[in-house]
Amino acid sequence: MKQVKGMKEFIREEDGMGTVEIILIIVVLVGLVIIFKSQITQIINTLFQKITSQTNTV
Repeated sequence: MKQVKGMKEFIREEDGMGTVEIILIIVVLVGLVIIFKSQITQIINTLFQKITSQTNTV
């Protein structure tokens, strides 16, 4: 009985670790977006300008 109970606890712990890992990944991604916000904005604006100029030629 102790082994079955131990296995159930182990499975529950793994689910919690997955949640923590996902939250940490999201926090890191949000941090990177905040740090590089101006560079990302410039890249997106440049891409939209190129798309707009090239659609006029088609």
